Amino acid sequence: MKLTVVGCSGSFPSAESACSSYLVEADGFRLLLDMGNGALGELQRHIGLYDLDAIFLSHLHADHCIDMCGYFVARYYRHTGGRCGAIPVYGPEGTEQRLTTAYADTPSPSAMSEVFDFHTLKPGSFDIGPFSVRTERVAHPVEAYGVRLEHGGRTLTYSGDTGVCETLHELAEGADLFLCEASFTHGKEDVPGLHLNGREAGEQARDAEVGRLVLTHIPPWTDAARNLADARAVYRGPAEIARTGTVYEV
Repeated sequence: MKLTVVGCSGSFPSAESACSSYLVEADGFRLLLDMGNGALGELQRHIGLYDLDAIFLSHLHADHCIDMCGYFVARYYRHTGGRCGAIPVYGPEGTEQRLTTAYADTPSPSAMSEVFDFHTLKPGSFDIGPFSVRTERVAHPVEAYGVRLEHGGRTLTYSGDTGVCETLHELAEGADLFLCEASFTHGKEDVPGLHLNGREAGEQARDAEVGRLVLTHIPPWTDAARNLADARAVYRGPAEIARTGTVYEV
C-alpha cells in the first residue's frame, strides 16, 4: 500500500496544510480517507481530479468532509466528457443529507447521489476495491469511525478523531503503520471522549505493538514537537509527525 498525506491539520487548515485527507493506493485502486478543508486542491497535486475510485469519511465534522461539496461541483457540472458516474462514498448515517445541507443549493434533493454512491458505515468488515476493511465506532461526540486497511499482508490503521477507547486498540493491534490523531497536549487539555494527546497516541501505539506511528490532526495552536516528544516518551518504535505531501510505503 502507498499512503500519501494530502492534508493533516486538525480543526482548521494551517499555513502549511489542509485538513485531514489521506490517499491510499494499491493495485491501481485509489481510496481517499476523508476530505477536509482545503484537501481537494491539495489532492490534485498527487492525482487527477477524477482519478479516485472510492472515498471513506470517518465522520461528518467539517474538517473531515467539507471539501466533498467542492468535489460535488467538479463531478456534477463537468462539461468535458459529461457528468461523472457515481463514485462509492462510505460514511456515517446521514452523510448525503449532511453534504446536501452544507452545499445548500443543490439542483435537487437527490443531486448528491447522482455523482456519489453513498454507503452507510457500520462496525464490521467488508471490502473496498483490493482492501480488506474493518471499521469500528470510536470515542467522539458524533458518530465516528476508525478504519483498518489490509492488503498484501500489510496493515494500515487510521484513527479518525477519537479519545481513548478499546475499539481503537483493536483496530491498531499489530498494524504496520498507525496514522493516529494527537490533537491535545498532555497536561493541558483533558476532555474524555473527544481527542487524544501525544502521550495517549504513544500509549495506544505501544499497547497495540504497531510498527510505526505517524501523528496527525494536530491543530495549528498545538505544539506538534511537544506532542511527538510525549509520544516518544512511551512508544519506542519509529514515530513522526505527518507532513503534507509525505509518502509512505506500507
